[in-house]
Amino acid sequence: MPRYTPRGVYPERRRRARSTRHDVAFFSTLLTVLHVACPGVPRSTPSPGGTIKGLEYAKKLGIDAMEMEWVQRVPSNVEHVEAIGQKARDLSMKLTIHAPFYVNLNAKDKVILAASKKRILQALTMGQICGALSVCVHPAFYLGMDPEKAYENVRRATDDIMKQKSKFFPDVNLGYETMGKPTQFGTLEEVLRLSKEFGIYPCVDPAHMHARSNGAWNSAKEWNQMFDLYEKYLGKSSLNTMHLHFSGIAYGPKGEKHHLKFEESDAKWKEFLGVLKKRKIGGVLVSESPAMEEDALLLKKAYEKL
Repeated sequence: MPRYTPRGVYPERRRRARSTRHDVAFFSTLLTVLHVACPGVPRSTPSPGGTIKGLEYAKKLGIDAMEMEWVQRVPSNVEHVEAIGQKARDLSMKLTIHAPFYVNLNAKDKVILAASKKRILQALTMGQICGALSVCVHPAFYLGMDPEKAYENVRRATDDIMKQKSKFFPDVNLGYETMGKPTQFGTLEEVLRLSKEFGIYPCVDPAHMHARSNGAWNSAKEWNQMFDLYEKYLGKSSLNTMHLHFSGIAYGPKGEKHHLKFEESDAKWKEFLGVLKKRKIGGVLVSESPAMEEDALLLKKAYEKL
């Protein structure tokens, strides 16, 4: 893979970004508690909006984390991304990122594969600049391929990306997400295997797992099995720094259809919160409900009462 220089990101910018971040071990101690995040700028943010205003408004509501939804493109304005990071630090807000959807690390077309790697590297690099903890990535599609062959293709692409880590994103996690359709690469074991090999951790989405299995992964017993497997691959301390997504979800024989509000779904969300509390899971839990700030606060307040 050719050496990659993200547009507009110069060495002095990266050095300045690193100087504003805490040591990774320090962040790990902060994340022994669970932070519930809003998925993007709250919809009720007063105009004019934007990420900085959204952070301020989310904090006012009582939300202390946000996942920036860079699902269409990664911002290229370095000064603005730095300002977002500074605002988050000023507010003691945790940041995560969702990388662009247009990624397939199992692509047969070399142009698509190169573009996929570039988008991930852009998201990770800008994540470094703003002090994000983790970048959620939809890794690949099987494209009718044997899952083990697809795994090897994704593994090689990940190796290419991780060779750039020390230069462009030394402090940011690459979080491959558990995916909601059987045609998508991203079972729990697939993302855990990759994470163990490369020293990263996945973005675990129990709602996607629920949809992919057409109804399973929706009980305390199954969620405990999920966390047991996570611990088996990545160690007990890894449960202190998780990147989680959760929501209600509509699904069918082909898996995920779309996200739902918690109260309009079959998600046993109170039971899920109970498992998180009992196991003392730490990190960032992103509420991916279409009722963005409302359901984030629903989860946060219910969790705090347990």
